Amino acid sequence: MSRLTTTASLLLALGLGACTLPSLSSLGLPVEQTASLPEDAYAGAGDPMRSAINNSTIAFSNRSQLAGKPAQAARAVAEMEFLKVEIASNPRSAGGSTTASTIFPSAQAEWRRALGISPAAPPQAVIDGMFAAARALQGGQPRSAEVVLSQPIFTLGGPATLARLASLPDLPVTNQAAQEASRVLRRSGFGRF
Repeated sequence: MSRLTTTASLLLALGLGACTLPSLSSLGLPVEQTASLPEDAYAGAGDPMRSAINNSTIAFSNRSQLAGKPAQAARAVAEMEFLKVEIASNPRSAGGSTTASTIFPSAQAEWRRALGISPAAPPQAVIDGMFAAARALQGGQPRSAEVVLSQPIFTLGGPATLARLASLPDLPVTNQAAQEASRVLRRSGFGRF
């Protein structure tokens, strides 16, 4: 009976001790982020990373690619949010480019600033919001897109964020990041464009 009591006491102590441990983020340590794209983002492509790289490389190569196309701009921004996380964590891109790992944080700051996206917003929340807005726009429901883009992470509010998506400014660092992601995938041997 004493062995069972000792084991139970040890498990209880470990369980209670775990409850009092501080989180990594509260200690100022980085917490690995995860992100995924919805299946309709890469349907037919089979690979979300390759699809996101192909789309964003074209989308941000020239400002006119997205001019007056808020649904496509929303998708492109969501794909860049995904790539920012994926490039850092996907084994295919590991060691592929120190440039990619240093340029993506600057690029993310650039597109978030341009669209009024909170710097603290989790990438998955941005991805989900942007894809929901894109679907609403493609379905002919701009008011629904405005509602989606009125979440607190979109600091400008729905109508202003939608207007920015329709008329994105030049995003040179974002373009550089997309181009670098393309180079990383080609060097990894997984991409044929």
